Amino acid sequence: MTTALFQPIQLGDITATNRIAMAPMTRSRTTQPGDVPNEMMATYYKQRANAGLIVTEGSPISAVGRGYSMTPGIYTQDHIDGWKKVTSAIHEAGSKAFIQLWHVGRRSHSTISGEQPLAPSAIKVPDQVFGPLPEGGFGMIETQEPKAMTQQDIDNTIADFVQAAKNSIAAGFDGVEIHAAHGYLFDTFMRLESNQRDDQYGGSQENRIRFLSETLEAVCDAIGSDKVAVRVSPHVIEGFADEDPEIIEVILKALEKMQPMNLAYVHFSERISRYVEVPESFRKQVREVYSNRIMVAGKLTKESAATLLNNQYADLVAFGTPYVTNPDLVQRFSNDWPLAEFDADARLTLYGGDENGYIDYSEYQPA
Repeated sequence: MTTALFQPIQLGDITATNRIAMAPMTRSRTTQPGDVPNEMMATYYKQRANAGLIVTEGSPISAVGRGYSMTPGIYTQDHIDGWKKVTSAIHEAGSKAFIQLWHVGRRSHSTISGEQPLAPSAIKVPDQVFGPLPEGGFGMIETQEPKAMTQQDIDNTIADFVQAAKNSIAAGFDGVEIHAAHGYLFDTFMRLESNQRDDQYGGSQENRIRFLSETLEAVCDAIGSDKVAVRVSPHVIEGFADEDPEIIEVILKALEKMQPMNLAYVHFSERISRYVEVPESFRKQVREVYSNRIMVAGKLTKESAATLLNNQYADLVAFGTPYVTNPDLVQRFSNDWPLAEFDADARLTLYGGDENGYIDYSEYQPA
């Protein structure tokens, strides 16, 4: 039943050696100043390059797109040079790498991004992000009321995504994954609660997916659609007060738009933060409108991941926290070795710190 996990898969012009992906996880270990990827990060990803595909932690496409301190950017030459160390290490170990391109939208504060956060509408919800504390150091701070984006802001943001995608290819990545989940910028455009615009980007369901569609098309034109992916989370309520009554319909319409784009994959993030369970009926609806590659992440086990593959609801399955404490996750799965638990100590070192709790987890040693 689980053999499907270890079969190779073609993603555009690259071949992943198995269908297990390492999911994107914020770890905040960059070199300061400048939020530059470094050798420690290269070691971290190389240790976990048994995954067929690694999707890196979210990388802000611009200063205003930043919502968490110490996360690695992709908008300066220093960022590109730093990421080259990471991609070289991943490729040397035999894996492929997509970078997650990130604009957090309203989930930010001007002390982090340097200017007022951007959103479809000037609506704030209670929320906290990792940033500089008034008394010094870093910790969780309340987000700031966002500015409603103008047409110029939208045009500038699309251009920033295009440039970030070009920078990513220059840094050696095999592709990019655009983050449109978890209450970040594109997710807020798609939901009624956060989008109260009366222009071409608000109101109807078609209008609310326009910004994402235009960005995907522009990035595909710039680097090739086989190098472009997108992450969505219709069953996750993170960053919002309530469930959205139309988000399932909106995502299905967005998928219909994406089908002819021939993206590398669409990534569904599930069962994280506040969420509702995904019914099997939704997976069938998705397959009715979208026949290209699908990745699923969200508290999967080896068995539940294999079931998704065997039922053809997914083509790749991604694991997040298991990869924190199990750098050799694929080997552990293939040999039925036990997993090291993700415990309270691992949670303490998840966001920020040094090599402890980052690159000091060991591979399994059989008796």
